[in-house]
Amino acid sequence: MFLTCLGTVTKELISWMRGHESSVFSISVHASGRYAITTSSDTAQLWDLDTFQRKRKLNILQSVGIQKVFFLPLSNTILSCFKDNSIFAWECDTLFCKYQLPPPPESSSILYKVFAVTRDGRILAAGGKSNHLHLWCLEAKQLFRIIQMPTKVRAIRYLEFLPDSFDAGSNQVLGVLSQDGIMRFINVQTCKLLFEIGSLDEGISSSVISPHGRYIASIMENGSLNIYSVQALTQEINKPPPPLVKVIEDLPKSKLTSGDLKMKVTSGRVQRPAKSREKQIQTRILKQDLTGHFENKENELSDGLNKKRLQILLKGYGEYPTKYRMFIWRSLLQLPENHTAFSSLIDKGIHVAFLNLQKKYPIKSRKLLRVLQRTLSALAHWSAIFSDTPYLPLLAFPFVKLFQNNQLICFEVVATLIINWCQHWFEYFPNPPINILSMIENVLAFHDKELLQHYRDHDITSQVYAWPLLETVFSEVLTREEWLKLFDNVFSNHPSFLLLTVVAYNICSRAPLLNCSLKDDFEYFFHHRNNLDISAVIREVYHLMDTTPADIHPDNMLDVFVALTKGQYPVFNQYPKFIVDYQTQERERIRNDELDYLRERQTVENMQAEVDQQRVEDEAWYQKQELLRKAEETRREMLLQEEEKMIQQRQRLAAVKRELKAKEMHLQEAARRRFLKLQQDQREMELRRLEDEIERKVHMRDQEMATAVKDLEMRHLELESQKRLYEKNLTRNQETAAKEMREDADAYRRKVNLEEHTFHRLIETDQTQNQKTQKLIEENLAKAEQACLNTDWRIQALHKQRCDDLQRNECYQEMAKLLRKNRRKEIEVLNAMMEKEAKTWEEAEEKDFRLKSEKKASALSDASRQWFLEKEINDALEHTEGPRSQYEQVASSCLPRTSPGSDVSEVDASTWISLNQRKTQWDTMEQDLLDRVRNLRQRLTARARHSCRTPHLLAT
Repeated sequence: MFLTCLGTVTKELISWMRGHESSVFSISVHASGRYAITTSSDTAQLWDLDTFQRKRKLNILQSVGIQKVFFLPLSNTILSCFKDNSIFAWECDTLFCKYQLPPPPESSSILYKVFAVTRDGRILAAGGKSNHLHLWCLEAKQLFRIIQMPTKVRAIRYLEFLPDSFDAGSNQVLGVLSQDGIMRFINVQTCKLLFEIGSLDEGISSSVISPHGRYIASIMENGSLNIYSVQALTQEINKPPPPLVKVIEDLPKSKLTSGDLKMKVTSGRVQRPAKSREKQIQTRILKQDLTGHFENKENELSDGLNKKRLQILLKGYGEYPTKYRMFIWRSLLQLPENHTAFSSLIDKGIHVAFLNLQKKYPIKSRKLLRVLQRTLSALAHWSAIFSDTPYLPLLAFPFVKLFQNNQLICFEVVATLIINWCQHWFEYFPNPPINILSMIENVLAFHDKELLQHYRDHDITSQVYAWPLLETVFSEVLTREEWLKLFDNVFSNHPSFLLLTVVAYNICSRAPLLNCSLKDDFEYFFHHRNNLDISAVIREVYHLMDTTPADIHPDNMLDVFVALTKGQYPVFNQYPKFIVDYQTQERERIRNDELDYLRERQTVENMQAEVDQQRVEDEAWYQKQELLRKAEETRREMLLQEEEKMIQQRQRLAAVKRELKAKEMHLQEAARRRFLKLQQDQREMELRRLEDEIERKVHMRDQEMATAVKDLEMRHLELESQKRLYEKNLTRNQETAAKEMREDADAYRRKVNLEEHTFHRLIETDQTQNQKTQKLIEENLAKAEQACLNTDWRIQALHKQRCDDLQRNECYQEMAKLLRKNRRKEIEVLNAMMEKEAKTWEEAEEKDFRLKSEKKASALSDASRQWFLEKEINDALEHTEGPRSQYEQVASSCLPRTSPGSDVSEVDASTWISLNQRKTQWDTMEQDLLDRVRNLRQRLTARARHSCRTPHLLAT
């Protein structure tokens, strides 16, 4: 055996699911739609509907058969019922056994065959071949009630709870189909029989209840299908409920005390047929609040209702009660009911724009057509733009049909809808509201980029997938009940709710829309009803309201709800007035042209009548002439007969004259006819010429209008292209400028880093030199002290060292002289360089060379004798401090007067330009001086190394 899965939209085969060896008699689907359980007599299998693969399989012993396996509503629990009356509850994800119900008592033990669960999954009803019903509390996991059916009931074939939109899923009415073909509906709390369907003559074979509990479909034993209305079957539902608002009467003022501020008020709850009549009435004690009287005024409506409570009620049940829907709408919209102002609009009569409304919208009901004409005319008299709005009849028709018995309420509902939920619709009139459609497209792009890209790939704009829904306010794609349920939520929320509904409708319909590829298919989809759950759409709208970012959320672009003013209706001028005035002028000109055409046509018809009358007169005259001619011929024949014998010749002459006269008369008659025909042809030609001229003018006017429209469109496209080109050039220029600025900043940063590195290197070099010098002094001092202590056993070595010292003293004297000369030369060189290189940065490099040479010279001069080394070191330090102070003075005079940390980084650009200009002048002189200094340093270094090599060997 196998199961077949078909698509509800495409009606095509999706998958095959194989695995059962016997016939499947039960299918249960999880509330999320992801899993399904199929049950046969020997096994139950859990399927993953995303992949159509079997997830788990329940195998049992052949002696213990499966009765039913199903999901609990609004839960993740699987309930399995076996033929031995054992009932287990399993976790869907882990298939862990949560609990097992205890066995029923032996006094009322029955074999369970049928089961039913309430919508909240708390109560399980079980029955079988007995007139007893067992009610299990699944939360307490125990049997809490046994109901005994009438004695006529011997077996129970089917059980199902009757849903109620206002009982929060705790269904109280249970339908029981017994073996006699009668389905009885009982209250499980009061155990009373409410009503029953079917009879012994027309028994019910099977039955099912609609999800909302409004209808019952039953297949009778004779093969017929009966549909029952629950409201018609139950008398309690048809009874008017108690009022929601009750008046509290104050006590007499003379007897009012502080203890009398408490009063008991009975709750005005609606008692549904599932509730018990004998239940005690709940009472509440209200304390008079003298401090918070003006709190939450924005949530209090004009009729005493609270908007927040209505929203909580709406979220709980999905819609308002049918009996109170119009009352709640009037309260939410805060309709002023301006009878005088509305009467003044109605007294102006039918607007000219809607005189021929029945030709464009052929409505069968004459009453509905008249109400629609009056409503549209009142809107057109209220604001001139509505006389030229082509989609206004589509927008107003569902409300006209709903409020056709109260035209004032109908007009004010439509006017409130236009002011609040149609904001910014008319800014681009007569075009669709591009700004509103852009909001919708931005929200759709954020939440479903794939669907929007699919639209773009097939050239489907928001005027195809959004505007048809807005201009008809979803009346074309929803049924009456769905439309009312949707507008319960629209009127209870911010005006942006309607725009997000369009996005939610597209997202919920994404599967069939992604399969469409032709524009005609998309247009057909958004103009006809589709298989879509409106509750899912509304839930998606609330999800979009919470998850849409603030920068693209429509509620930031739309104003909050504003009610109509009392007394007089507000002025509506949120539209381009010049376009409406121009269209009004054009329509008046066309009407005048039609009147001229009608006058000319009447003139032509009058002329045609005169021509016809003249033709009739001419024919009468010709007939009269013919009679006279015949009479004359008769008289002549008589005369000829009398004078036949006497005047033969005169007879011949008379005959010739007669023939000539007849010919002349025929010629005159032919000429007369030709003349009349010529006049008639001329008049017809003139008439055709006038008609051709009129048609030509009309055609030319149409062509001019079409050309003007095309020119406007081309101009708009040109402006758009120029705008994009300017934006592109501006972006490119900004990027170029930013890149140049970044490059300049990077170059300046590298320059600053280089200068700072050079400056810090100079400072570090000076510090390192001083540290090395001090360290060398300390080492030599320690060596001298150690040499003095060990003089007893180093006498021979001291004599040799003295000889060596004398030699080294001579060398040191020479070296000192050379160093002094070198210092003087270096001072001269430095002075010359400081004079020529006053504002340059080459001083740092020369100073580095000078510091290195001093370091080497001082290191060589400090060999072994402390007194000579100290003297030389002091001279070197004095020599170093002198030029250094001069150099620092020169450097400080060259650099800007800023902080030490920013001296190098804030060099003026003019200094670099001057350095580059002077560099070529003194480059040769600088190179000569540097070569001389290097040669002198090399000679001194070689001489010092050669002289100090022997003492080091002796010391070791």
